[in-house]
Amino acid sequence: MEILKVENLSKIYGKGENEVRALDNVSFSVKKGEFIAIIGPSGSGKSTLLHILGGVDKPTSGKVFMDGKDVYAQNDDQLAVFRRREVGLIYQFYNLIPVLNVTENITLPVLLDGKNVDNNRLNELLEILKLKGREKHLPNQLSGGQQQRVSIGRALMNDPIVVLADEPTGNLDSKNSQEIVELLKLSNKQFDQTLIIITHDENIALQADRVISIEDGRITRDEVIRA
Repeated sequence: MEILKVENLSKIYGKGENEVRALDNVSFSVKKGEFIAIIGPSGSGKSTLLHILGGVDKPTSGKVFMDGKDVYAQNDDQLAVFRRREVGLIYQFYNLIPVLNVTENITLPVLLDGKNVDNNRLNELLEILKLKGREKHLPNQLSGGQQQRVSIGRALMNDPIVVLADEPTGNLDSKNSQEIVELLKLSNKQFDQTLIIITHDENIALQADRVISIEDGRITRDEVIRA
């Protein structure tokens, strides 16, 4: 089942001689439950693509369909709801709220949506992410690996259609990096969670089902690693 479709996506910054084409006519589709790694050199357009998929940055042209819905046919208010409910974003530098504890950071998307917290879901995530006993800790009381686990919990809390991770291990040592990747793979398998990761780490990319390579804003390779 196709969960994400990208059609002729372009993103241009600046005009005239200052024009930068960050994405140039990119098209691909993603099946539900796929684990995809997007790789490429710095400045290749990877993060731009991820932000457009997540409803954070609008394309210059082209379309993004998420679960059959035309993402950018929505107005700004609808896009804000889309970002909270349909996508889970994980960043390299965690982006946790420093005055909120572990539980509050994880449940923030639910609370912003005015919904009741599903405590069963919360407890399941705390267990999987090995954060039991740290529910009341603030971010500055956690290690880097623990903070990234909290950001993963926040991304998964609303059971999004797609989880988008932008260099999620880029700020961690090799041991913590592999633990984070294992947790993301677990969410991919246990929750049938569609997962798209941007990474410079070839070892991480080779653990994905499929690798998409981007250079100069274009897809240069799209290869299935494992069916």
